[in-house]
Amino acid sequence: MPPSSAPVSPRAAAVEVLCLWATTHNSVDLLFRTAIEQVADVDRGLVKTLVYGVLRQKEYLDHILRRFSRHPLGKMKPRTLMTLRIGVYQLLFLSRIPQSAAVNSTINTFKASGQPSWLIGFANGLLRNVVRNRADIPRPEQLAEAEPPILNHPAWLLERWRKTFGETTTRAICACNNSEPPLTLRVNSCRTSRADLKDRMEKCGIRVVPGFFSPLALVIEDFPGPVASLPGYGEGLFQVQDEAAQLASLLVGKLPERCRILDGCAGLGGKSSHLAEMLPPGGTVVAVEPDGRRYRLLRENLLRLGQRESVIAVRSDLQGYAATHPHPFDAILIDAPCSGTGVIRRQPDIRWNRRPEDLGQYQRNQVFLLEIAATLLKPGGVLVYATCSLEPEENREVVDLFCARCPRFVRDPVAPFLPENAQRLVDDQGCFRPNPAQGMDGFFAARLIESGRL
Repeated sequence: MPPSSAPVSPRAAAVEVLCLWATTHNSVDLLFRTAIEQVADVDRGLVKTLVYGVLRQKEYLDHILRRFSRHPLGKMKPRTLMTLRIGVYQLLFLSRIPQSAAVNSTINTFKASGQPSWLIGFANGLLRNVVRNRADIPRPEQLAEAEPPILNHPAWLLERWRKTFGETTTRAICACNNSEPPLTLRVNSCRTSRADLKDRMEKCGIRVVPGFFSPLALVIEDFPGPVASLPGYGEGLFQVQDEAAQLASLLVGKLPERCRILDGCAGLGGKSSHLAEMLPPGGTVVAVEPDGRRYRLLRENLLRLGQRESVIAVRSDLQGYAATHPHPFDAILIDAPCSGTGVIRRQPDIRWNRRPEDLGQYQRNQVFLLEIAATLLKPGGVLVYATCSLEPEENREVVDLFCARCPRFVRDPVAPFLPENAQRLVDDQGCFRPNPAQGMDGFFAARLIESGRL
């Protein structure tokens, strides 16, 4: 987006993000972060709602557009199609925006981008036709039951999930992915309790409920403001983290005093900070993260949460860190880079960006990371492998390949390390494997220990 001193309108910013995504297939999160720098603070929430909403409902929106358009969608330019999707999304999903305002703002977006008068007239007629016929337009849940169903996911992914989960669960996963996720927090148990933080938020008028699976989780269903404006954020009383990720950290189990834990793919530090809360006296967490932006945010989070002394942040990839020959670790967590098909609800572009052939490359890297981690582990230590993927190639198959190459490791059933409510999330191989239909991110985690044989 070109630099400008005047703020960009939220619809124009949303169109720009979606057009860049359509042509580059870069992460929409990265594109969004760049775009909002030129949007007024008050409008940033609307930009995100429009961008992420269109990506969640893309197939449905195109179905509606085909019904009202005399021009084939495949022949439209990306900017035209994205602007129309945004207009229809506002009309059918954003009840707080008056219909006239939704139509006029979309038409103004066309005008501001210098579109010809015939196209502006076509768009105006289409959107007003949608308004007139709104009562007869089927809702997404109705078309999800049609034949063939419109589920807002690519066919290859649906086929895989049907084989893995069955038709009913696949449809439930898609329904969750097509809705906005709640905001889930993990209470910083070193500074407050779940009950106290819940009480503080409710006194500020924020509706919050305890998480069902994690004893540290609080769930906020509808909070339109920035996370940093929540009570207790600046004091480090919580970290944003889904319940599935909270539970995965528990799989390291009971730790000895003065233990050393390695978070080999630390990201923003959600699991690193949770592991720090679990440390016995004298314990240390080493958090390794190669990306510059994530490393900076990791350090900021650790400072806010009061964990800069117990967590050592290292800017490096795991291979580079291993080359420094660190002292061995009692427990290692590898939350490996993956396809992310378990977090499509939060990152809706993933469903459209991924391809079946991507899974093989992810798998090779995941096995590689585990093999490096194995060289850094103390005898008798614990290795936890995790992904936010639903795909067997990145989960069970990775564990099988690793155990075949490093036969001293075997799976250790995870159920004893999880709260009672989370027992249902363990599969028949003793691994942690929730899916979005169960009310959280799709996830996988296996606990690996030495078997005593070579």
